[in-house]
Amino acid sequence: MSDADRGRAAPQLATASWEALGTSALVQVADPAALPRARALLECELEAIDRAASRFRADSELERVNASAGRFVRVSPLLHEALAVALGAAERSGGAVDPTIGRAIRLAGYRRDWRELQQPLSALPVSTPAEASEPGVHAVLAAGFRQVRLWREPPGVLIPPGVSLDLGATAKALAADRAARTIAAETGAGVLVALGGDIAVAGPAPPEGWVIHVTDDHRSSPTAPGQTVSITAGGLATSSITTRRWRHRGADMHHIIDPASGAPARTPWRTASVAAPSCVEANTASTAAIVLGERALEWLTAQQLPARLVARTGEVTVLGGWPREQG
Repeated sequence: MSDADRGRAAPQLATASWEALGTSALVQVADPAALPRARALLECELEAIDRAASRFRADSELERVNASAGRFVRVSPLLHEALAVALGAAERSGGAVDPTIGRAIRLAGYRRDWRELQQPLSALPVSTPAEASEPGVHAVLAAGFRQVRLWREPPGVLIPPGVSLDLGATAKALAADRAARTIAAETGAGVLVALGGDIAVAGPAPPEGWVIHVTDDHRSSPTAPGQTVSITAGGLATSSITTRRWRHRGADMHHIIDPASGAPARTPWRTASVAAPSCVEANTASTAAIVLGERALEWLTAQQLPARLVARTGEVTVLGGWPREQG
């Protein structure tokens, strides 16, 4: 770095954060004047993806598709994109990330927005007779993403009878990518968008890159155990079984479903973080790593993606050029 470079003032980053989609939403821009517009654009994107792809809104397009299983349903361009992204993620991950696990995740007890799952049991709605009659958690083979039929003209989808879609593994990451691109294009400012553990950046990066503290829980403070890294483009995603956990019919549950069993993944990893050209690709890989377990090492190496895996014992494994921790 030259003396002239050292003499230049670092750009002042401006940040806004709030709760959205059952998680935290954050936007950070390198130009403080761009922050109000950046926040408005992100809020608009989050509302759109919620209306299109939420499993927790009875009026969402996705729930209309699920309620119409066995019949062709026309969908909006946004839901069509979200479905195409989810099916692409399934293909790239060899089925480890599969949007047809909707019924399995409901059987595991994840029927409500995550904020409601955290409430005391007495505050939750009483189970309906249909819910009460369902069996406990057990292996239920997912129908498989290859049975989903997606049309371009007119935009529409057909899912088999009995299948329920869940886009939780990709829709949030897609929203982060879309919002980051839109904000950078409209404001000209470099931007970071974080939706929980899903992070996308676009536009000119700060001189030191976008600094991110990678931990088990994205809500943790910067001093929490983990590692601080930086990225200049693309995305970074962290998937973990340590945060979205609950008890269901006497068993400990988490939200990452193994499509091969229809049950929460039994994995040696408590956390997987991956950097990739987009947040969707990063999230697909981090989720797949949890599901694949020991096989994730070979799979991530073949994908040539920088990754950090934290075992249940706390041991850290880094791959693909992810920086090794100091000390």
